Amino acid sequence: MNFFFVSRAFGGCVVEIPYDKVRAVELVADGVRLLDQRVLPGSVRYELCRSAPEVARAIADMVVRGAPAIGVTAAYGALLAVRDARGSSDFRARVDRDLAVLRASRPTAVNLAWALAVMEKAIAAAPADDPGPAVEAAARALHAEDIAANRRMGARGADLLPADARVLTHCNTGALATGGYGTALGVVRAAAAQRGVAMVYADETRPWLQGARLTAWELVTEGLPVTILADGAAGALLRTGQIDAVLVGADRIAANGDTANKIGTYGLAVLARHHGVPFFVVAPMSTIDDRCPSGADIPIEERAPDELLACQGVRHSPEGARAWNAVFDVTPASLVDALVTEQGVVERPTAEAIRVLKASVMRP
Repeated sequence: MNFFFVSRAFGGCVVEIPYDKVRAVELVADGVRLLDQRVLPGSVRYELCRSAPEVARAIADMVVRGAPAIGVTAAYGALLAVRDARGSSDFRARVDRDLAVLRASRPTAVNLAWALAVMEKAIAAAPADDPGPAVEAAARALHAEDIAANRRMGARGADLLPADARVLTHCNTGALATGGYGTALGVVRAAAAQRGVAMVYADETRPWLQGARLTAWELVTEGLPVTILADGAAGALLRTGQIDAVLVGADRIAANGDTANKIGTYGLAVLARHHGVPFFVVAPMSTIDDRCPSGADIPIEERAPDELLACQGVRHSPEGARAWNAVFDVTPASLVDALVTEQGVVERPTAEAIRVLKASVMRP
């Protein structure tokens, strides 16, 4: 994998990138270019992946994160697998090995498996003598549809907010977490364009600080108001009555509407319900996993203890202390006031309501 710096931001010259041109992932001539989200906002650095295993490593190492962005990245990784194996006598075996590596890179985000399933169908249907162009077209189409779906979600979700809304977000759900535009942050963008947004309160989102670093960077770059708060301050803020809605994304939604998202989301949902604040989950249909009947069936990723015991490589906890570093938690559907998708809004989601929504999408 190759690294290269584009420029410095914050503390120097702020990089002026309109949100609609921010791309966490791009297909370029010599591979897949990923905006390295581990070093934002201090540095704007890109990583070039030239093979499927390099893409998988970048996903696992959090160079790219956010369920939709992971799905798009995996799709392009599948294309690299096809390109690398082209013309070989064991083409399918080599591609399958690379797809398995990609599939294992992050266990919770269902968009990854969904995207790879789409790409497997494209690979199977592509001309055997030259599968590359057809597979590339499929990957680009998946990316384009993600952006289009985000815009539809944004418009639907904005209708749920009052004028000059004050919203609370968790983690990063913007252009950096998707193919472009964003899910929950896409709702913020659409609302700002339609009736205005008075303030976005962004949870820090420990331990990777996706809210403090990434959400804040997107909003500041775009000129939208943002206030960062410690994760533990959310309850006190909700109690003041200053929040009109909590907006979050999702990494996997069970068939009954239970939602896995960044650790801390469940606590926000409980707090929002206690204080009478609407709690909205914004995610594409591809995030709904029919194979998971409930949240109890969703695999929850745990990462290295050092992510909690240290900060930027400097240990701040005593030797001998342990850490429980679950990356996601599960919010019961009973705490979700509305599920916003590109195909429609489901209020108080249940298994039956989600089935009806999916059936309406499949109906000609």
